[in-house]
Amino acid sequence: MPRRLESKSAAQTEAIGAEVAMGLSPGDVVLVEGELGAGKTTFVRGASRALGVKAIVSSPTFTIGQRYPAPVPVAHVDLFRVGDLGSEDPDLLDEYLRPDTIAFVEWPQGAESTVASLARVARHVKLEHAGGDKRIVELS
Repeated sequence: MPRRLESKSAAQTEAIGAEVAMGLSPGDVVLVEGELGAGKTTFVRGASRALGVKAIVSSPTFTIGQRYPAPVPVAHVDLFRVGDLGSEDPDLLDEYLRPDTIAFVEWPQGAESTVASLARVARHVKLEHAGGDKRIVELS
């Protein structure tokens, strides 16, 4: 059953990400969706820090993905610029969706089944603007 939370700041959105991270295991993938500026990368930043990432976590929009060293490596993928994952190189996500890695996939719309065929989808997160700095975060 989905859980809906209200975040009133970027720090609260990061804290929600950290809470979700505590329930993840190697091989897990979290799908993160929402409009531009809804807080997807902020959520991933909080989760990544909780998982031990020390590097700066930024949106990988122009690089497709980034891997961060941590006790369990963390991958951060952004499919915003990928029109149809099915028409891409079949190995495009191999570096990121691995059994020894926890991965966060932004903009998964249209690629959920492909991602699910490559890795275990542990959580689905939807972020929505709620006016000002407020966000609604739905966890399922």
